[in-house]
Amino acid sequence: MKMQKKQDIRALSKEKLKNYFVENGEKAFRAKQVYEWLWKKSVTDFDQMSNISLSTRKMLKDNFNINAVKVDDTQISKDGTIKNAFRLFDGQICEGVLIPADTRMTACISSQVGCSLACEFCATGRLKRMRNINADEIYDQVRIIRDQALEHNGQPLSNIVYMGMGEPLLNYKNVLASIEKITSEEGLGMSPKRITVSTAGVARMIERLADDDVKFNLALSLHAANDEKRNKIMGINETNNLEVLAKALKYFYAKTKTRVTYEYIIFDNFNDEVVDAHELYEFCKHIPCKVNIIEYNPIDGGVYTQAKVHKVDEFKDYLEDRGVVVNIRRSRGKDIDAACGQLANKK
Repeated sequence: MKMQKKQDIRALSKEKLKNYFVENGEKAFRAKQVYEWLWKKSVTDFDQMSNISLSTRKMLKDNFNINAVKVDDTQISKDGTIKNAFRLFDGQICEGVLIPADTRMTACISSQVGCSLACEFCATGRLKRMRNINADEIYDQVRIIRDQALEHNGQPLSNIVYMGMGEPLLNYKNVLASIEKITSEEGLGMSPKRITVSTAGVARMIERLADDDVKFNLALSLHAANDEKRNKIMGINETNNLEVLAKALKYFYAKTKTRVTYEYIIFDNFNDEVVDAHELYEFCKHIPCKVNIIEYNPIDGGVYTQAKVHKVDEFKDYLEDRGVVVNIRRSRGKDIDAACGQLANKK
């Protein structure tokens, strides 16, 4: 007799879980109890569900798996940044980072194993995209990093950024499902305003975010406000150019009234001149926004280098003099390849 394949229990909605219990002669309220164990209490073993009878736990173990993410390797930077290699249930590896600061504890998490966009400056882009990461696996990354923040820093997790491996908007369904679990009172109960999803610029999906009336923050990896330059470093710009993106962003802001962040990695002798700052300033006029200027983090065999300090300061001053809100984001975890653009599954 062929063995029935076990289901991933966390792939079931609460309603489907309830139906399963009723169909198997159990009380409907058991589904609520199990759901709470899975998403609010974050258990990864049916035997941890102490208010569920042994016979019901056996039924669950016979029919379901909890495909919990495991930490395969951890590296701690001299600045306190922690990089994790997460092993998924099928053996695939993705990475996630805890970035501690004085006022916040940020989890940088992955949405795909690898990436299909191949941006010139990003180590992750050199990896083949193996698969999308499931909603429960994204949730697990947050759970693990949340526990690390408490263990290593004695502080709760305050922020989550979908800025690890992969393009979140090309894993739309799982990303939104994971955010629902992370923000729900039935889950981790975090505020959506503490979550930022970063995209390289998938215009049609930015519009879909607006239609879905999302409450989290959106960041666009811009890096050049000039199509010729952006095409050179980000292949996605050939199908999602600045005009197309501006239209999608206007639609997003009109629907959500959420200010968008533009991420701008500043490269030496490429996008660091006053003329580049002016082009960015013109792009900033489309909607209320802010700009994060990000230090470039070198990757093996990369052709780009970090812009000189005085160029970064001039760039920032040009924008600020014209009323643009600008932050300079310093690199964290560079010594363990945990900084922006360095996640490439290497130790």
